[in-house]
Formats: sequence, C-alpha cells, structure tokens
Amino acid sequence: MTSHRPAGHDRTAPPSGARRRPRDRLGAGLIALGLALLIPVGPWFGAGPGSATAAAAPLPRAAVGAPLVIAHRGASGHAPENTLAAVDAAAEQGVTWVEVDVQRTRDGELVLLHDTTLRRTTDAAERFPDRAPWNVGDLDLAEVRQLDAGSWFSPKFAGERVPTLRELLRRLDRNGQRLLLEIKAPARYPGIEREILRELAREGWLRPLRLYGSLILQSFDETSVRTVHRLAPQVKTGFLGSPGRDALAGYASFTHQINSRHTDLTVDRVADVRKLRGPHGRRMEVFTWTVDDGPTAVRLAGMGVDGIISNRPGEIREALRGAVRGPSAPEEENGAASGDPALRTRVLDGGRAAAGRRRR
Repeated sequence: MTSHRPAGHDRTAPPSGARRRPRDRLGAGLIALGLALLIPVGPWFGAGPGSATAAAAPLPRAAVGAPLVIAHRGASGHAPENTLAAVDAAAEQGVTWVEVDVQRTRDGELVLLHDTTLRRTTDAAERFPDRAPWNVGDLDLAEVRQLDAGSWFSPKFAGERVPTLRELLRRLDRNGQRLLLEIKAPARYPGIEREILRELAREGWLRPLRLYGSLILQSFDETSVRTVHRLAPQVKTGFLGSPGRDALAGYASFTHQINSRHTDLTVDRVADVRKLRGPHGRRMEVFTWTVDDGPTAVRLAGMGVDGIISNRPGEIREALRGAVRGPSAPEEENGAASGDPALRTRVLDGGRAAAGRRRR
C-alpha cells in the first residue's frame, strides 16, 4: 500500500502544476507496476483457450505426475463436514488440499455449509423450531453461531460450530493447506462471487506468489464460474459437471478444470479434457469426486485424472501408494517399489513435488 501525505507549504517551490508533473509520472508508473504484480501473466502464457496441445494428447502417464488427493468437505469421513475439525483432520493425515462449500447468511456473512438448509448438519430444527425450513440465507450469522454442527456426526464433536470463510482461510494458513472452494447454490446469493473474492483478497489469498498453486474456485453453476473468471481472470476455476465432448472447447474459454463425478469418466473422456488449453494457456485438468475406495482411486489414477476428491483422503493416498509398491515387491526409494511402473512414476513424482512444496 502507498501512504499519502499532504505536501508541506514551500514558498520557494515551483508552481504547483510543475511540482505535480514528476509525481504524476511516478504515480502512473507505480500503478502500472502494481497491476503487473497483481496479475502475473508470464507463467500462464501459452496457446489460446480451447486449442489442443500435443503435449497432452495423449500424455504418457509417467509425465503427468500423481493425482492430488483432496479432502472432501474436509476429511469428512473422520469429522463433521465443512467444519474446522474436518480441516484439521485432513491436516493430521498430511492432506494439503481441502474442498469446502460456501454460502451466505441473511446478514451477508460467508459461511461453510453444503446443504442450502441447516437441518441435516446442525441442530437448527431444535434450536429454532419455528424457522423451518432453516435455509442458510434466512438466518443471521449470530443465529448460525448458536448451532451445534458436530453432534450429528459424533458426540465427541458436540459444540463444533459452523465456520466463516475467514476462519477457514486462517486455519488453512496455520496448517499450510490449500483450498478448493465450491460456490454452492450461487443463484440464491446474488453477488456472492465478488464477496468471496473480496474476502480472499483481504486474507492474502490473491497474492501472485500463492495464487495459482493454492486456490481453485468451482461451481456446478456455469454462470457463477464465468463470473469469477470475468471478475478475477487470474484465479483458477473449475466447472463441476460433465459437458458433452463437442462443448468442451467452449468451457476452456473460462474454466481451467472440468470436475466430474467419477462414474462419468472414461479414459477417452479424461483425454478429451486434458488435450485442451484453458484460459491461461495451460493444459486443462480433471478432478473427480467422490471416491472413497482404493481400487476405484487406483483405476482413476491410471486414467490420468489430476485430482481425486475423497471423504477419506488419507486412505485414498495410502491406496495409491500401495498400488505403486505392489503386494510383495521390495521397497525402493521413498518406500516405493516396482509395481505398476506408470503409476509408480506418477505417485513418486507427485510425492517429491509435494515434499518440495512443504520445504518451501
């Protein structure tokens, strides 16, 4: 930030117009520099959106790295979904990426909830019996704060609260984690995209050095994804769904990922997405959800998906490592051994990259 101090009165100074011209030039230069730092175009330079890339059509599996494992609503198989306890559970399992859902309260606060009502994952019906159907957008933050968001999952989480987006961002910072943020039911909350971006900026999540590698905004709502891209084209985005093959090039103009249900994916489907260039000229990616069994995760990794979203991320990561090692193969570097050679290379390379990121 630049501070502005009024100039002191100086009888010997030149006329005010002459005095301001150098400052005007300096100010313009600083603004240009600020914009250049805010939107780091260089690392994203490449072919235009929707164009095919020979490097990804098809890519050798050994070249694409291991798929990321992302904690779905936090490690929601181990703690109540969309709570700080679930975020911490993912961290305890060594899982870097966390997916959560964001909505807006009646008084404009951004909170983490999956359902558009509070009934399933809180005690709203007991605490506010006359407020049915307990829509998120019908309660103020102070009322949401009164709710127990943990007991439904297990008595040991009694008293767990619905967190705000700001609380989440600070917890992720503390844990050294990254964020896949789903904008849930955005049509209910006009303007929520701008509010999310404002909060991310306030908390330092839009700084150039962390922007592309630590944050993805996704939604099932195409208009919402387009809005995020229009407001902040430097932010990486994902569309949740399975557009037809002929439509994929159009999505490449505003989203970096096509994130599909795992039952919708085939080898050809993954290859069709990954051979396209997204908005920043980077190869498009495929994240898939929700995968809680090891054999399915291994099969999807073999297809070349870039990320696997799971309620049990620790178990999925171990399943991928186990597929690399094989049942009786001798251990090699990093505890891996000869199993599936292609998958072995993907997981080892991905593990080394993650270790390098943690060291940094």
